[in-house]
Amino acid sequence: MTKRGRIYIIIGLLTLLGIFLLEYNKPKDINWFPSYVSHHKIPYGTYVLNDLMEKAFPNAVQQVQKPPFEFLTRTDSVQGTYFFVNETVTFEEAELNAILDWVDQGNQLFVASEYFEQKLLDTLHLEQINVYNEGSLEPLFYLELTNPKFQNKKFEFKRDYYTNSFDQLDTLRTIVLGEVYTRTDSTETLSKHVNTIKQDFGNGEIILTCFPKAFTNYFILKDNHLTYTAGLLSYLEKGGNIYMDNFHKSGKSFYTSPMYLFLNTKEFRWAYYLVLIGALVYIIFEGKRKQRAIPVVPPVKNQTLAFTRTIADMYFEKGELHLITKHKIDYFLEYLRSKLHVSTQDLKDETFLKNVSMRSNTPLEDVEKLMELMDKLRSKSMVTETELKNLNQKIEAFKANVDGK
Repeated sequence: MTKRGRIYIIIGLLTLLGIFLLEYNKPKDINWFPSYVSHHKIPYGTYVLNDLMEKAFPNAVQQVQKPPFEFLTRTDSVQGTYFFVNETVTFEEAELNAILDWVDQGNQLFVASEYFEQKLLDTLHLEQINVYNEGSLEPLFYLELTNPKFQNKKFEFKRDYYTNSFDQLDTLRTIVLGEVYTRTDSTETLSKHVNTIKQDFGNGEIILTCFPKAFTNYFILKDNHLTYTAGLLSYLEKGGNIYMDNFHKSGKSFYTSPMYLFLNTKEFRWAYYLVLIGALVYIIFEGKRKQRAIPVVPPVKNQTLAFTRTIADMYFEKGELHLITKHKIDYFLEYLRSKLHVSTQDLKDETFLKNVSMRSNTPLEDVEKLMELMDKLRSKSMVTETELKNLNQKIEAFKANVDGK
């Protein structure tokens, strides 16, 4: 390798090292995926919520990993509050019926979700609409709790350009707990939309909120938003068990990949990348250094056909047609034994002739004529060229019938 080539390699390695250092020291991208998983510390995880619940309600919080239908139907003495929080919480029909029956027995259902299934909305005589932040380049919504004890404090949220709310409320059955609205100019009337409600259901009650982000790590730790979240949690029944759902979640509760922890750690991930790159460089340079040309070895030619033709020419030139005829008949009888699996001891036997006819797809009359011809030629001491050609044509025609050609 020339001196200039070494310089280029060194420059390339230094450049690659510089890129690695820049990537390694680059701030980690924030994961805004709305997982709502209890142990996730990303912005839209619920690690902080579950930690606050454990501290605010000691010995009352229970984490539920099972589907609600299985948990409620197979677990005895389930009483208290069933708490759901996710981007979208939808129940199957049997599951929803089991939950509503459970609430009717005097329990509480708390669901925080952007969207609710139509059957639940119809049961509570509710509808949902989208509220857009119109006329503003910056996403901004104001959240309020309607209870006078909260002194109409408003809480800002600037992550979404639209939110959801309830519409067509049955005011005789529904209690409004929270509202959301957008900024308006002086010419417009402030329009507030209901995003949290409570309804009695049988002997129990149901609380629904269209703003599940109120229970995420990002919202709780942002400014004074903890007050808003605490206000929503204040509607939970006191003294009862609180069952935190971990089944209806957008993110994974646990990771099955053995490489997850390895690749999720920055140092391990880059060590893994360096090993792969090093292995690739080794293969490129060492493979090129040690590989040798593989000689081409021509396969051995099959000389059987040429040998057969040589022997046949020798017999034909000497005029020994009777020997060629004898070998031709012997080879054909061997063909019958190996191909059609028949005995060739008696060529005039009726059973033999019928078996050959059926197995070769050849008329019985043609088989009989072929066998008579072979028996006749085999007993002659002199065979003419015409007789030999006739025998060959009949044998080839017979084999064509066997092969279906």
